[in-house]
Amino acid sequence: MFLTITTTYTPALDLGYILHKNPFRCQSFKLPFGKALVFYPKAASDQCTVALLLDIDPIELVRGKRRRDSSMPLEQYVNDKPYTCSSFMSVAISRVFGQALNGKCKEKPELVQTKMPLRCKLSVLPCKGGERFLGGLLEPLGYDVTATRHPLDGRFPDWGDSLYYTVEMSKDTTVVELLNHLYVLIPVLDNQKHYYIGKSEIDKLLKRGEGWLADHPEKENITKRYLKYRTNYAREALARLMELNPADPEEGEISEDLSEKEIEKTINLNEQRLGTIISILKSANAESILDLGCGEGKLLKQLLKDRQFKKIVGMDVSIKALEIAAERLRLEALPPVLRQRVELMHGSLMYRDRRLEGFDAAAVVEVVEHLDEPRLRAFERVLFEFARPKTIALTTPNREYNLKWENVGAERLRHKDHRFEWTREEFKMWSTGVAQKYGYQIRFLSIGDVDANLGAPTQMGIFTRENR
Repeated sequence: MFLTITTTYTPALDLGYILHKNPFRCQSFKLPFGKALVFYPKAASDQCTVALLLDIDPIELVRGKRRRDSSMPLEQYVNDKPYTCSSFMSVAISRVFGQALNGKCKEKPELVQTKMPLRCKLSVLPCKGGERFLGGLLEPLGYDVTATRHPLDGRFPDWGDSLYYTVEMSKDTTVVELLNHLYVLIPVLDNQKHYYIGKSEIDKLLKRGEGWLADHPEKENITKRYLKYRTNYAREALARLMELNPADPEEGEISEDLSEKEIEKTINLNEQRLGTIISILKSANAESILDLGCGEGKLLKQLLKDRQFKKIVGMDVSIKALEIAAERLRLEALPPVLRQRVELMHGSLMYRDRRLEGFDAAAVVEVVEHLDEPRLRAFERVLFEFARPKTIALTTPNREYNLKWENVGAERLRHKDHRFEWTREEFKMWSTGVAQKYGYQIRFLSIGDVDANLGAPTQMGIFTRENR
């Protein structure tokens, strides 16, 4: 398997600095499955090409492993692995070009962020999904792609084409970005990996996908293929990558040009929300906490860190969300002393549930705006009349603040699943009415940067009642 990267950047020999490989030497690197050779077919000031050649030892791939049952006795030894770009190439990129992959260049650190014309050639690359899938992965990243498909056997054209391509891709970009794209997408195109997939692969994917994977139209396929269809791992990765909690409006898309995730990143709104919630619960001396509409468990994870909270229950109507929360909290691996403090519960906020009774406090973070009017009325009774915690901290978007984001504006809502978004006055009227009806006191807080005319992006109502 063969990979070349060519640049016409001036001076082109700077490619050697960023890759930490001398253009005038051929170097060999021992790998667990063979060896890698790095050399420069062309090294001049106007053009420089680096080549990474893998020499895979099929015997070494099998040595020490248990023999697998197969209808073909030589299948482990006779296959396409020594000849096609696959996860072996990703490992080689990590081992041989590791410093460049991680954005380090001691001699010329400015090269890390320097965009240069780069042309990459992969020979040969399996594409299980065809040329259309290949283009769907590379073209959204801005690459010009040329793919030449190879026949199964040139002597027998009736056999048709194989799934192998010689691929050339070009773009003005940084070497760091190119290597990270290759590291993730090569095994995705091959749709398999040669090594065991553990949870550490989630962190690798998110690290190498930082800055591009979250917005990629094929992010779900990339995630599933990269993690070898390990369902729980893929869900956790997607949750961390795309912020899937449906009860959090700032984490969905608000337009094609600007996402609420970007807004969150700019003003750290979600962190401020959760921090404020925890402060309210601590000041109320609450020890047993309900997180209603807990989603993927972000608040639960923070609550678990504080010993004051001795009983923590997260409830959600979505089984998938609860599975993600369980993974995020690592419930199966928690020590007994922590595990006994937290519980996940499947249930609906539309019906009375005696499991919700007797708690000191409840957190309702960005939930009510997802309810239409009949469901909102049912929710009011479930929480304020039947569950009746002593303290309720409830947050919801302030619609007035949407004017601060030009891609939302006065007419649009922040999330496609929102049924409404209240102005400050509307929220005050609803909260005051509910508090009076069910015997609570109410006070209000603003969360996020406060605009003199529009208020804050998130508004909070803190409902408290006497110990009765």
